[in-house]
Amino acid sequence: MAVMNYAAQSVAATENLGQNDVLAVRNAFLKYNIEEQATLLARMPISEAIAVLHECPLRHVQTLLDLLDEMNEHVRMRHLANGLGLICSEAEPAGHYLKNSVFSHVRERIGWIVGLALLGIVSGLIISHYEDTLSQLVLLAIYMPVIAAAGGNTGSQAATLVVRALAMEEIRCRDWVAVMWKEFRVAIVIAAVLAVVIVGRVLMFSDGTALPMGMQLHDIALAIGMAISLQVVLSTTVGGILPMIARACRLDPAVLVSPVLASVVDITGMMIYFTTVNWMLGLA
Repeated sequence: MAVMNYAAQSVAATENLGQNDVLAVRNAFLKYNIEEQATLLARMPISEAIAVLHECPLRHVQTLLDLLDEMNEHVRMRHLANGLGLICSEAEPAGHYLKNSVFSHVRERIGWIVGLALLGIVSGLIISHYEDTLSQLVLLAIYMPVIAAAGGNTGSQAATLVVRALAMEEIRCRDWVAVMWKEFRVAIVIAAVLAVVIVGRVLMFSDGTALPMGMQLHDIALAIGMAISLQVVLSTTVGGILPMIARACRLDPAVLVSPVLASVVDITGMMIYFTTVNWMLGLA
């Protein structure tokens, strides 16, 4: 018990210690059996406990949290899980996914879904604002879903990879600049390839489309290709940093990112599409 007290005192000093000292305390902590570790976590200050658990394997941390729950340390368990980002909001249901009630999941998700559904009205307003553009060139309407789908797909890929990296503790919120820079470079390459494909698609399969006087099909193809490139770059970059913003705000990335990203992609996609096409083709 004296050694356990020493470990607890050592952990209490972790705020003023370097990374090597934190790792040393972690190693001393892990020498005890799992029950003794749970007892230590129930007694030491929250901030110091989180510092130690941050350096432990994720599976081991989850086991300790389950033990705290069994010890009726429910409040302590939630505070530790929240500090570690495993439970990212007080609304998020704790415990096993299948054992939680349907209502608990609905309560966690419904607010974002309803709010973002109302926000989706903005996309309709943008489209209605550019009715004149669509009436002048009906071909643009055919590629509106392509713009939205490309942005959503690339953004979702980036978000999924970053959420997984956060869960595996491969990256932290402070790495957001490195993540944004990496996703931006990935997006540039994907956008270039996708633009070539879309330009080729327009030129090959829209040759018989009636065009306004003085407008060439290759100009339209280039405008659509430019729009989809800009959308992919923006969506991929946003998809990469959005999970980190959610984690920094103590929100659940798994619940928040997908619906927010879908709404952002819809709104920005239509704005980028019509603004780019109007500018490059000189439409009203």
